[in-house]
Amino acid sequence: MISTSAAWLAFLVFAGTMTYAGLKDVATMTISNRLVGFLLVAFAVLAPLAGLDLSAIWSSILVASAVLVCTFTFFALGWIGGGDAKLLPVAVLWLGPGLALDFVVYASMLGAVLTLTLLQFRRVPLPVVLKKQAWSSRLHQPQSGIPYGAAMAPAALLLLPESHWFSALL
Repeated sequence: MISTSAAWLAFLVFAGTMTYAGLKDVATMTISNRLVGFLLVAFAVLAPLAGLDLSAIWSSILVASAVLVCTFTFFALGWIGGGDAKLLPVAVLWLGPGLALDFVVYASMLGAVLTLTLLQFRRVPLPVVLKKQAWSSRLHQPQSGIPYGAAMAPAALLLLPESHWFSALL
């Protein structure tokens, strides 16, 4: 019983936290260390309780660590923000090694669409109703970055039903 309950809790925690991260990134252009830390601690607690075996946990850690090296290289080159560099490997940790490549591809494709959309959005005058909103004004500024958390969140949610968390529920 504990494994099914823990799997449900993990499923909901990850889905909710990724959704929050994506929305928060759009609103503030930040992904907090607390959010990433929360996902790390929640994984450490819920993975064994949900019945993930030690080899699955360690392989998730190994692949997420490799992704972390890549994302921090991208961060050092100025290609992505620090929050994005931390959120992507944590999402890989949760989704597992079998979905890591799919997640990176989905997030990249959604990130490309988001980037092109924002570039077009920034070319047109901001409507008055949106000028009054700090988040939309910030997104409209050409020097603003791209909130890639808004691409990672739906990518993670699309793959979550294929993850070990969902299979533990069946």
